[in-house]
Amino acid sequence: MDALSQILKVVHLVGAIFINARFTAPWCYQSPCADSVAPLLEPGAERVVIFHLITEGECYVELGEQPPLHLVAGDVVIFPQGDAHRMASAPGLPPAVGGRLDRVLARRPRQLSYGGGGAATRLVCGYLACDARLAGILLNGLAPLVKVNVRDSSAGLWLESSVHYALNEARSPRPGGAGVLAKLAEVLFIEVLRLHMHELGEGRTGWLAGVGDRIVGAALEALHRHPAHAWTLEELARTAGTSRSVLAERFQLLVGSSPIQYLTQWRMLLASNLLCHSNAPLARIAEDVGYQTDTAFSRAFRREFGSPPAAWRRSHLAHATH
Repeated sequence: MDALSQILKVVHLVGAIFINARFTAPWCYQSPCADSVAPLLEPGAERVVIFHLITEGECYVELGEQPPLHLVAGDVVIFPQGDAHRMASAPGLPPAVGGRLDRVLARRPRQLSYGGGGAATRLVCGYLACDARLAGILLNGLAPLVKVNVRDSSAGLWLESSVHYALNEARSPRPGGAGVLAKLAEVLFIEVLRLHMHELGEGRTGWLAGVGDRIVGAALEALHRHPAHAWTLEELARTAGTSRSVLAERFQLLVGSSPIQYLTQWRMLLASNLLCHSNAPLARIAEDVGYQTDTAFSRAFRREFGSPPAAWRRSHLAHATH
């Protein structure tokens, strides 16, 4: 299993499509900072990533001081840092004054339709919620705005038609429509990451750039496939088909840490996942993530999370039940 698949197996994504919109020019829609809407979208979520899929027409997205970005049907934009932004039929338009956000989101997916009666644009808005530390690895190095066109992908047409189908099902009396939309939101987000990874050019850094690199990608795959192995830099370099110095330099450049530091971080994230979602004893978890003694495991876990694993597990389970 490749490194991206491994990390997605551990990252517990919770997705949904919350707006299905038809806007007619002129129009402008303001999206607030994801942190401010996270309690409304997914209570308890540590990190929320917003995305928009344009299914018909065209529009612009405006983010901070960046030049407006033109979008066409098939484009998906995601905001890895959760920045506030505007979607509009043309740059510089004032945003519409809508109702209270909690009322807008009370029923999902919300059907929105407004504008000046000109050219029509259809889009769906969704989100992915996930653990902040795991998202920090997965989204590390991404720009504040990422755009890909899913119609360039072999899965793109299937995804779009499936989203349309699920949106219609969500309005029908048949059960399960919201569940289908949630899974499609996850699949769409993963496909965006895969497409973006292949579009990354020279000079880009971050975890996805590392996965796409021949040397660093091989090292990441080895670390993710066998996290409990007692890796040394020399053995990892041999696995990646390079020298220790080249691997260390490229890994630091792209991922932002040394391979062994990354291995420790990955082990701790695996351990936290096991602590949250299993009843396995600490000794078993320690062994599964590469520690020979409970003491060594507890020391490493405390450095990463600020408390020993047993106390962290109790705190997390108590929080989850409230």
